[in-house]
Amino acid sequence: MSEPGSAPGTSHSQDTGSPAPDRSPGYRANAVLAQMGGVSGLIYSSLPVLVFVPVSQLVGLVPAIVAALGAAALILVLRLVRRESAQPAISGFFGVGICALIAYLMGESKGYFLLGIWTSLFWATVFGLSVLLRRPVVGYIWSWINGHGRDWRRVRKAVTAFDIATMVWVVVFGSRFVVQNHLYDADQTGWLGVARIAMGWPLTAVAALVTYFAIRAAQRALPPAEEPAETDDAEQGDVTQSDAR
Repeated sequence: MSEPGSAPGTSHSQDTGSPAPDRSPGYRANAVLAQMGGVSGLIYSSLPVLVFVPVSQLVGLVPAIVAALGAAALILVLRLVRRESAQPAISGFFGVGICALIAYLMGESKGYFLLGIWTSLFWATVFGLSVLLRRPVVGYIWSWINGHGRDWRRVRKAVTAFDIATMVWVVVFGSRFVVQNHLYDADQTGWLGVARIAMGWPLTAVAALVTYFAIRAAQRALPPAEEPAETDDAEQGDVTQSDAR
């Protein structure tokens, strides 16, 4: 019988001598972090903002846009040279491009942060509504990543754990919107840059850690996964053939 959170049939694969894939919570947490570009990817995401804000204040909007795009392109090239996953850098480059386009069309440096501000409000609303409906987003993301069904919704402790994790993300997204929208209305572009960085990957790391422990709690609440019926039938067939011989 498989352990909670492990792939069905893990014990059978061990009997045949083939190594079982690592499906531990730590492995999956690292896999999700890798999709985000790893720790370095989270830090790299701050570089375009670090370049954009001082250049816009010292030289102007257009040079700041060029500098931010240049920083994003440099990050992409660096990841390619180091043979790291380029997907986060590509997504980041397009994100910087959209933010830069908004700032250019508005003619204001603070417009660079507008997309991030309203995106935070959107995700805070989505995550918050999912908790009110007792369908926490974190639970669905976890089941999608692990290939599980929705049996966890019938386990109250698991739903509560996923509710807590989802609410942590609501706080993260909501606080980003409230603080940065206030600074945006106050025309504090410099402090907007500071808030974007301070409330970016540090808060993401804290929320990810809370989510990790919430998932562990949910997995402990779930019943152990049973071996597929086909496996038992096959083993019984082997025993019958051995007796016949």
